[in-house]
Amino acid sequence: MTRRASPNASNATCARPPTSESRSTDPVTAEANAAGPATAARRAVPALATLLAAGLLLPTAGPARADAIRDQQQWALDAVNAPAAWETTRGGGVTVAVLDTGVDPTHPDLAGAIRQGRDMVGMGAGPGDEEWASHGTAMAGIIAGRGHGAGRGSGVMGVAPEAEILPVRVLLEDDDPERDTARETRSGALAEGIRWATDQGADVINLSLGDDSESAHPDPDEDAAVRYALSHGAVVVASAGNGGENGDPVSYPAGYPGVIAVAAVDRGGSPAEFSTERWYATLCAPGKDVIVADPDRDYYTGWGTSAAAAFVSGSVALLLAAHPDLTPAQVRDVLVETAAHPPPGGRDDALGSGMVDPAAAIAAAAGLTARPLAPAAGPYEGEFFGPGPSDGGDGAGRSAWLAPLSGAAGVVLLAAAAALMGGGTARIRERVRRLTAGPGRP
Repeated sequence: MTRRASPNASNATCARPPTSESRSTDPVTAEANAAGPATAARRAVPALATLLAAGLLLPTAGPARADAIRDQQQWALDAVNAPAAWETTRGGGVTVAVLDTGVDPTHPDLAGAIRQGRDMVGMGAGPGDEEWASHGTAMAGIIAGRGHGAGRGSGVMGVAPEAEILPVRVLLEDDDPERDTARETRSGALAEGIRWATDQGADVINLSLGDDSESAHPDPDEDAAVRYALSHGAVVVASAGNGGENGDPVSYPAGYPGVIAVAAVDRGGSPAEFSTERWYATLCAPGKDVIVADPDRDYYTGWGTSAAAAFVSGSVALLLAAHPDLTPAQVRDVLVETAAHPPPGGRDDALGSGMVDPAAAIAAAAGLTARPLAPAAGPYEGEFFGPGPSDGGDGAGRSAWLAPLSGAAGVVLLAAAAALMGGGTARIRERVRRLTAGPGRP
């Protein structure tokens, strides 16, 4: 059965490369892998809801050899310096909650990595259906993929390949027939999912999703859920938004206090043209030409700040595996202070403080003293948002800015997603290709 790839959540990248060259993608013309059948063209599927998962457009293309997957993936792992971090840890003992469209627990690249999760939506497609878990599986692979085959040399290797994934389904794929009903009846799924993941002991919560429509506003329940997670020691990571070519609208949950918001960069380290540039950008990570796994057992390249957020969540998992007593504020501060290739002045809205570097963060954190968790910051007030709760200790202070929000604060419900979803496919601008068929679905 063929599947559709789901677009990444409202994520952004760090620089704006020239549109003509940066958006062209040549088809792969390598030899077919006998492990699985070729798959028909797949049209882009933005993930459901006000929370739009950023887009992967997957047309027909020639398959590649299986070993080409790892070769083409390596640039992104090198960009975040993951191999150097692996000399210390590969993420063992850390749980990353992936709040998304679901995760395929039977994918060979995720064997042994998936904990029992929860479906907060309670309707829609299920395992084996076309409209199920494409986006979430892609994000889980970036975070904690373990590869497969001899020596695990095939398939996707994640940033933290020994971390565990806690899947929490909080939205439906765009093509799911029940998405409209879910919008109307399950508007609280994200806030509920954040709290549930926290109560299950998640160390990191990955939110490769977001609302970056012009009408986006903070949701008090979601904001409170983020504060709940932070106050219980969970690090919250979100994509910055894919609105860079649409006026850089503020995206949530990236804009909530305390969230590590991630912009996207291309292979050259330049901000992606689609990546939202806003005050809340904390770090950047690869978000173009990223290799992702899919429940259909094929591999695809795609773009979006969803992928960038997943790279940072994997990096946080490595840091916490090496230094498990760090608070969320300390994690944020050490990642900011050790980021590679910081922009002039140390920070800007396109790149945040620079490219996440878990190896440098692990080394720097060796000198930190664990501090007790401080109460989470209060909810947003008036028209200002801060960078999130700080423990008020001796953390480095590059993240202490405030920025105004445009428009009055209001509640965004999934039921209000019509305008966003109407523009969803417009965010899918870059042709993407299928790389190879992986091992067949059991």
